[in-house]
Amino acid sequence: MALRNIREMGEDVLTKKSKEVREMNDRTRALIDDMLETMYESGGVGLAAPQVGVLKRIVVIDVSDTGDEPVVLINPQILETSGEQTGWEGCLSVPGKSGKVTRPLYVRASALNRDMEPFEIEGTELMARAICHELDHLDGKLYVDLVEGDLVDNSELEKEAEEGSEQENGDGDNREEKAESAT
Repeated sequence: MALRNIREMGEDVLTKKSKEVREMNDRTRALIDDMLETMYESGGVGLAAPQVGVLKRIVVIDVSDTGDEPVVLINPQILETSGEQTGWEGCLSVPGKSGKVTRPLYVRASALNRDMEPFEIEGTELMARAICHELDHLDGKLYVDLVEGDLVDNSELEKEAEEGSEQENGDGDNREEKAESAT
């Protein structure tokens, strides 16, 4: 496994539509492993292949508190959505920034797993947000196009979270809070 460079907003590869994966091979397996390592090392909860410069329809996601429940989605498609949630969203390809985005509260998607076997996945809240966010990358879209209002510096959000958690006697440092600004 190897860390890959995360491409940032403004790079052409992030604006292009990705191609379907037709077969599993050693290069694709290595790409998936590298994407997972890169996502975990970067503190994100999701990563799409275009974010590491590869135009393939592959996404990795892990919204667990412990960071040990990876989901690999190959050639994913959203089948159903419902509800609505508005919350802070960030992206490893737009470092240091977040914005408020409205996404579905529930998502059901189909995909292939690492063994190229079809499966379906359902997600609510953060998982639903991550699925939508990462699938947008596969079509050359960034969350910044959906932001309601302005992008803000993550340092401002962290400061607000610290002030709020001090009032609640919480530590304000769980994976889910971090995740909302690091998909």
